[in-house]
Amino acid sequence: MITVPPVAGAAPTVAAGPGSSMPTWRLTKVGGDFIGWTADSQAAYFSIGRSFFLHDIAMQAEVDLANRAKSETEADRAAATPPPNGQKPPAPPKIPALEYEPHRVDVEILVDKDKPTGTIALRNARLITMKGDEVIARGDIVVTDNRIAAIGPSGKVKIPAGAIVRDVSGKTIMPGLVDIHAHTWVAWGVHRSQVSQFLAQFAFGVTTQRDPQTSSEDALTYQDLMETGQLIGPRLYSTGPGIFAADNIKSLDEARDVLRRYSDHYNTKTIKQYLVGDRKVRQWVIMAAKELGLTPTTEGGSNFTMNLTLMQDGYAGLEHALPISPFFNDVVRLGARSGITYTPTLIVGYGGPVGRQYYLTHTNVDEDQKVRRFTPHDEIDKWKSTDWNREDQYLFPLHAKQLAKWSAGGGKLGLGSHGEVQGIGAQWELWMMASGGLTPHAALRAATLDSADAIGFAKDLGSLEAGKLADLLVLDANPLDDIKNTAKIAQVMKNGRLYDAATLNETYPRQKALDPQWWWKLEPPATAPKRGGS
Repeated sequence: MITVPPVAGAAPTVAAGPGSSMPTWRLTKVGGDFIGWTADSQAAYFSIGRSFFLHDIAMQAEVDLANRAKSETEADRAAATPPPNGQKPPAPPKIPALEYEPHRVDVEILVDKDKPTGTIALRNARLITMKGDEVIARGDIVVTDNRIAAIGPSGKVKIPAGAIVRDVSGKTIMPGLVDIHAHTWVAWGVHRSQVSQFLAQFAFGVTTQRDPQTSSEDALTYQDLMETGQLIGPRLYSTGPGIFAADNIKSLDEARDVLRRYSDHYNTKTIKQYLVGDRKVRQWVIMAAKELGLTPTTEGGSNFTMNLTLMQDGYAGLEHALPISPFFNDVVRLGARSGITYTPTLIVGYGGPVGRQYYLTHTNVDEDQKVRRFTPHDEIDKWKSTDWNREDQYLFPLHAKQLAKWSAGGGKLGLGSHGEVQGIGAQWELWMMASGGLTPHAALRAATLDSADAIGFAKDLGSLEAGKLADLLVLDANPLDDIKNTAKIAQVMKNGRLYDAATLNETYPRQKALDPQWWWKLEPPATAPKRGGS
């Protein structure tokens, strides 16, 4: 809403607020950013996503006057028509009110997405494919350009002539991690040429991440920069800014208006309903989301009863831990039948010491050279402001036991590191999820294929299958033997580009070192960071 001076003869579209004598016009039902006035003060402008709008105040006033005149004419016509024989006359047909639409210009910038060319074969590794329970004890993967061309037991996969062949005997290859609750806390405003949070996530095995609730539209342009290859890091997806109670949704039509900023302008494909109101309002949001082709996730909010209604109403995702543990079979069955993906974010939590504190008091992050290579030290120092607690005070072991029940009952789980500790935090989250009885394979499935499915990309991501995008991790040890082996990453591939995980120097198809980072001037990184994190 923008406050404007009164226009002669025109009534404001929206009445002045309490205690105010200034009339106002509502310029948009969808929302907008970067609001301002033209130099002559005759029009207001704003933008949303790629669209620029110019709102002519005088033209808005003309539409308002026409609508008022039409309304008065209809009232006069009704008053001049006496009811026959004392009966109520039929109401005259109403002419639809005029609605002013500001001038809109959609800005299009066409840039090629990053796509390498060439063929590489990774041979003789153990393959955890995530295609059901399949594990190939000794197998080969052929990647052509940015997709997996062939996969299977060694000796049964045809290696094309001219392919680069790398023997990775003794290694384990699995899909890249998919972190679907990954706030990256990028400093908004002037865009950075490289982002430490993205580097850290990628180096620790996250090849795809979704940020639910970005607080800023800047995340959308970082996504574009990543897709064009101008940044190094995971595939970036987001819901954009959340949908809050402040959106003041009072009808299904208003829910449609609010959600159009995501479907028509942000092009996010997903949204986050963040404690938007009572159940009726939450149902309006999911109804509008379904109409507009958006996948909605939700804020758990430490409200167990609300969480159950979110499952009943058909929401696709539940973010943060169910606050009551233990829960029982009725909850497990509801979660499984609803199809909701439960992302517990054990690194944060409700009602007691959280997983982040556990790992920061059991890990010396200052001594982890890989963490220090990809994270400025002032950020590491911020992590260390934490509390010390007895082992039996931490919440995540009890919550993790419920995850084992949930998975055994057919429920879907997602990996969410929440962004408190970038990179290694995703590993900690995975280990905590597995600590309560989930098998290593079930934990890996939650962190790969099920998470990809939760954000609508299971056809392209989350498993090692011919035709899928080439996102994978080459590990020095088998995570099926010990889940913490997921941090022992030798190489990471995203979109067919292969990087040394310790340095993020690209090794295929280019030989290209990571550009120097600004914090290296203060603390030069170790020449060869030790693999595996802490």
